[in-house]
Amino acid sequence: MVHTLKEQDLKMGTEFNAKPKKFVLWLFVVSSTIMFGGWTSYYIVFSASKGKGHGLVLPDVFIYSTAVLVASSICLFLASRALKVGNTGSQKLFLWATMALGCVFAYLQFDAWSVLFHTGAAMVNNNAAISMIYIVSGFHLLHIFAGLCIVLNALIGAYKEMSLEQRKYRMEIASIFWHFIDILWIYLYVFLLLNS
Repeated sequence: MVHTLKEQDLKMGTEFNAKPKKFVLWLFVVSSTIMFGGWTSYYIVFSASKGKGHGLVLPDVFIYSTAVLVASSICLFLASRALKVGNTGSQKLFLWATMALGCVFAYLQFDAWSVLFHTGAAMVNNNAAISMIYIVSGFHLLHIFAGLCIVLNALIGAYKEMSLEQRKYRMEIASIFWHFIDILWIYLYVFLLLNS
């Protein structure tokens, strides 16, 4: 006997309230935005008082990592769309692709730091603007690792037997967080480019 998705949801007990958890996520997004906004404001104030920015040519690796992160967001969007039309095979595939691209982004960030360091731009130096490059990209990388855990949670949900509502919830949480860190990185990268 074939059960409809609605019957399966009822059978699994769908008194599932996602609103409190979404509120916590949005609170985290807002607080992270304020934190990064504070750092970029400090950067502007420092640059204005010293009459200089970081004075570096940013590594090309940052361009590649930005492209990788945008591609990962596209994959996550396609995973969400696949779940909506009931194509769990494609959803799993795009979630795996998102995870892989997130790991590539992390690797590229370490590579960019290595390039910066080898050009003489150390984390601790007499130009706080250079230190801010490491700080904002480092904290963004921490957000990437958190995002990978959230995407992994959605991927586990795609393999587990759970209600459609819970699967959609996991995908929605992953999408909100991952797209946020994507937009945040684009903002940080453009900001650093414009303030060199």
